[in-house]
Amino acid sequence: DSCARVIANRTLMTRGLEALGFVVLPSSANFVFARHPDHDGAMLFKGLRDRAVLVRHFNKPRIDRFLRITVGTDEQCTGLVEALREIV
Repeated sequence: DSCARVIANRTLMTRGLEALGFVVLPSSANFVFARHPDHDGAMLFKGLRDRAVLVRHFNKPRIDRFLRITVGTDEQCTGLVEALREIV
């Protein structure tokens, strides 16, 4: 049941991110890597943090434009997408 919820929420979150223009790497895990072609990863990270939405950002070559986003509950995934809608 827990795995099914993670898969469903990952799909929901991925679709929401892609609708906002994000590139989401394929994932079979409980997280996704996503980047927006027009916005810096560090800026997105800060904008989310300012809205009390916590994700990971790694300031490392090749992944510095990406956010690592853990799959949460329905409400958390919806809240993440809504916060990013405000930012982008």
